[in-house]
Amino acid sequence: MAPSSSCHAAATLLLAAAIIACHFSVLVVATDVKCHCHGANGCRGLGINYGTVADDLPSASRSVQLLRAAGAGAVKIYDASADILRALAGTGMPVSIMVPNSAIPSLASSRATAEDWVATNLAPHTPATRVAHLLVGNEVLSNRAIAGSTWRAVVPAMANLHRALRRARGRGLRTVKLGTTLAMDALSASYPPSAGAFRDDIAEDVIRPLLRFLNATRSYYFVDAYPYFAWAGNREAISLDYALFQGAASSRYVDAGNGLTYTNLLDQMLDAVVAAMRRLGYGDVKLAVSETGWPSGGDTGETGANVLNAATYNRNLAARMSKNPGTPARPGAKVPVFLFSLYNEDQKPGAGSEHHWGLYYPNGSRVYDVDLTGRRSSYPPLPPADNTDSAPAWCVLGKAVNETAVAAAVAYACQQGSGTCAAIQPGGACHEPDTMDAHASYAFNAYWQQFRSAGGTCFFNGLAKTTTKDPSHGSCKFASSLD
Repeated sequence: MAPSSSCHAAATLLLAAAIIACHFSVLVVATDVKCHCHGANGCRGLGINYGTVADDLPSASRSVQLLRAAGAGAVKIYDASADILRALAGTGMPVSIMVPNSAIPSLASSRATAEDWVATNLAPHTPATRVAHLLVGNEVLSNRAIAGSTWRAVVPAMANLHRALRRARGRGLRTVKLGTTLAMDALSASYPPSAGAFRDDIAEDVIRPLLRFLNATRSYYFVDAYPYFAWAGNREAISLDYALFQGAASSRYVDAGNGLTYTNLLDQMLDAVVAAMRRLGYGDVKLAVSETGWPSGGDTGETGANVLNAATYNRNLAARMSKNPGTPARPGAKVPVFLFSLYNEDQKPGAGSEHHWGLYYPNGSRVYDVDLTGRRSSYPPLPPADNTDSAPAWCVLGKAVNETAVAAAVAYACQQGSGTCAAIQPGGACHEPDTMDAHASYAFNAYWQQFRSAGGTCFFNGLAKTTTKDPSHGSCKFASSLD
């Protein structure tokens, strides 16, 4: 998951209790842009996340052409960019706009601030641009550093923006729905899917009010769900075909808790969220996938990050969702899906895979062919898999620009699991050198190695990085990705 713009770091699937994936460049220049969308209701492909954390991206108008060339049915952007909103004017393509995490406290505390935000960022662009959703915050509940200031402010901010939209004079604003995007780590349990439950620290104070709001306004619970992360750390237990929507009958899974049969990993993840919502009394709240996808490249140790798997996942996902299959717990339900992402974003922090989620390179050429409408059945051959897991990898502290943030990240890592940071306690094999930097590297690595099998990432809000240089020293041994 890891954003920068997408917070992949928090996109975890907690399967560890039971069961629990060298970039090959394909340069196909998209010179012949054909529009798959005709009129306001003609776009029926998957949505795309349009992030901009990269050098020398195409203009907003060219990017909209590329969206439509891929058959995108909707777009999600990470801020209310005036250039992008103007470029979308007249296309009829629904756009979901994210409200920055930093804006949430002020929007929650002031109705006037919410009204000003709508007037400044939305009103000038509607109804020419079709705004479908305002998504208040990006995986807020994955960032414990803002728990006190922001977590409980999410729903009040949504309520104030909802009121501002209803009071707005401009056309096209009163129908905008409110939501927020959450990672899979909002759940404390997700296996089996029928046992899905929200974390105790957020279930009553944050999630229940959120579900109440979404239910009352008939909006969606937006989840960032990445089967890639769950599979990558659990290849012995999870079939790659199962993660890529092409599992054989022998790889199907039956949930003993409800008797439902699963044919792919994404459905398991989504139904775990459904079960968690039902546990709080809101089992009918609609579900949308705000981010999903598969990386086409990555660092050493990032298993399965290649063009073959990325194209297979996204093509199969588009074909599957075009039939509105729902999930085993909600057969036939329409689930909006936003693929991550439009571009490879080379300025995103974190692991190497963070730079390789896009359908296009920044120069506008395709990484691989995919038709997001799901109608295309034949594609050119893909390059063979070039996996990156042949050498060991570790997770260590990158640039320590903020000691307070590093301390908070270390505290979080050490609170996860059992004995995760025992070795850096006084008397432990890795206590010396007794510095924040040394302890952070050990804590980050210990967390990553323990929870990669559950989708944990080497990110820590941009503080961590992967390395192929063994950080072990003396009697202090760091576990590796191959251990």
